[in-house]
Amino acid sequence: MSAEATNPEARPEALPELRRRGRTRLDLRRLGRAALLGPTSRDRLPDAIGHVAEAHRAHHPEADLSVLRRAYLLAETSHRGQMRKSGEPYITHPLAVTLILAELGAETTTLTASLLHDTVEDTDVTLDQVREEFGEEVCFIVDGVTKVEKIDYGAAAEPETFRKMLVATGNDVRVMSIKLADRLHNMRTLGVMRPEKQARIAKVTRDVLIPLAERLGVQALKTELEDLVFAILHPEEYEHTRALIAAHAGERDPLPAIADSVRAVLREAGIAAEVVVRPRHFVSVHRISLKRGELRGSDFGRLLVLVAENADCYGVLGELHTCFTPVISEFKDFIASPKFNLYQSLHTAFATPEGYVAEVIVRTRQMHRVAEAGVVALGNPYTATAPAPATAATAAAAADCDEERVDPTRPGWLSRLLDWQQSAPDPDTFWNVLRSELAQDREITVFRADGGTLGLPAGASCIDAAYAQHGEAAHGCIGARVNGRLTSLSSRLSDGDTVQLLLSHDASSGPAADWLDHAKTPAARIAVSSWLASHPDGAGPAAAAPRPPLSVIGARGGGGNAVADLPDATVRLAGCCTPVPPDAVEGFVVRGGAVTVHRVRCATVAQMRAVGRTPVAVHWRATADCRVTLLAESFGRPHLLADLTEAIAREGVEVVSATVEPPVEQRVRHTYTLQLPDATGLPALMRAMRDVPGVYDVSRA
Repeated sequence: MSAEATNPEARPEALPELRRRGRTRLDLRRLGRAALLGPTSRDRLPDAIGHVAEAHRAHHPEADLSVLRRAYLLAETSHRGQMRKSGEPYITHPLAVTLILAELGAETTTLTASLLHDTVEDTDVTLDQVREEFGEEVCFIVDGVTKVEKIDYGAAAEPETFRKMLVATGNDVRVMSIKLADRLHNMRTLGVMRPEKQARIAKVTRDVLIPLAERLGVQALKTELEDLVFAILHPEEYEHTRALIAAHAGERDPLPAIADSVRAVLREAGIAAEVVVRPRHFVSVHRISLKRGELRGSDFGRLLVLVAENADCYGVLGELHTCFTPVISEFKDFIASPKFNLYQSLHTAFATPEGYVAEVIVRTRQMHRVAEAGVVALGNPYTATAPAPATAATAAAAADCDEERVDPTRPGWLSRLLDWQQSAPDPDTFWNVLRSELAQDREITVFRADGGTLGLPAGASCIDAAYAQHGEAAHGCIGARVNGRLTSLSSRLSDGDTVQLLLSHDASSGPAADWLDHAKTPAARIAVSSWLASHPDGAGPAAAAPRPPLSVIGARGGGGNAVADLPDATVRLAGCCTPVPPDAVEGFVVRGGAVTVHRVRCATVAQMRAVGRTPVAVHWRATADCRVTLLAESFGRPHLLADLTEAIAREGVEVVSATVEPPVEQRVRHTYTLQLPDATGLPALMRAMRDVPGVYDVSRA
């Protein structure tokens, strides 16, 4: 692309180790000259993209290669005369990017767009020409890649570039696939640039593109980008790691023998499996050396076991754990619980009699394809839903349409990024929040009260759920129920929680400043920050100034109809659990000789028993009346206390005492101690109190 690229031979001491093991390295300089000088027959593919065709056919045997021939001819003709900074013909760059994608298994449309991805930006070729020759899909992808790169924003270039990249990616993930392959080739050929420019490009790659590759599941690109960045930003650690790998190369590797043992075990068990040794890449070796200290021979690689079916994965796991000594702490099941980037595998490790620890990855061949190539391996997501327009008129109309395309491969985190990037007030805020979001390495799913789901990063709170579900209306959120229990907005959510958000109807309500301490998602942080900036006087809800609660105290007290098996003992019902008939209860003698009655499940009972206090038997009188304490949670509004008292009175219940706490964030808490003529009327009383407008929860104390 327009991003500068340089001579791949400029750093011969670093790059050979970084090449993916087992892949033939092409001489792109030779291919580029052949493209410029060699004649091309019109009835066969040009020799310069023979490797691309070979790699593509390996994944798609029935693919029509004629469109690749036409795309290459257009790219070669339009880029003719253009050279890279290293002196190579420019056509070598789109060729290399396309080969990377072909090796990952990209479908023909992606490869066609990859060959043409720089033509509209750097040559006289127009989008209309691309659309007329190759159809709407190719045009759409080329346009998306072009929009990412063609504008120079000076100091804000990187934030604005990646904001545009996200928008383009959201409309078609194949745009991001081409961008990642483009960056990988540029990183491979970064050697002749000034060190400071190498470092700047490497930092952006580390902070944004590597996390994006991880989230899109393209591990093959991610690992090579990590190694290239590692060599530039951490040269001393890189050299140390290179020396470790070089020293290991001269020693006996125990992993092939361990792999033979695993093959024998699986063969005896009747499980058809392919077992291969996968050497670790540079960054992986560096990380494992930090984790384990001195490395042994088995630490430089892992065993990969490939099987046909999901059930075979667990069969392999059972055999390994039966025939070897498993390291239980290393077991992870990403088949039952896939990662957010589509990754599925079983991870385990076992110890050998010689004392080696071998790490093992077990997956099906389809899982392996997706693990290596991520969304690239999923093919064209629009094959059935978005055919190319049949006429030039319909094509033009489609090109002018700004409506968002529905992408079945778009993960939830990408949809969230697309939502909040529109609200980011400036490039710096967008850049900082983007990096924070991409740093999250795990995602949870919570269920909404209406049956829908929300995808959130691990560690998200109810505040994040509120903004994910309600947008700016979440400014009025005053509380939440998680799994049916009332909780604060700062509560962290776990995978599988059910959350019901409570919103105030007061238009003047807004978030508190401390919400920023608990908000994790960019959408929530940007929305809260924007509201606080526009309300400098803090008009949002704040903790009320302390003031004494309003209390109404009745005349009755005592133990209701509870009777202790102690003559003449004074009986009191405990306020911590407010027992009522027919609750199972126990009593304990307290200071002054009185007996306090608790429900047997009350925490105080366990504490009393723990300190050696002897319980006193307690039973209920035959009379049905009882005393109970209820808590009513509600929104603040005029006449609420009067309406609640009226509802209680209609049930024929006597108020012994009532306490109304000061409002906090527009929520009011009422505590009532009530004398019921019949304990069986308690459920009806609680329903009547919940029916009072503004009351959202009633529970026993």
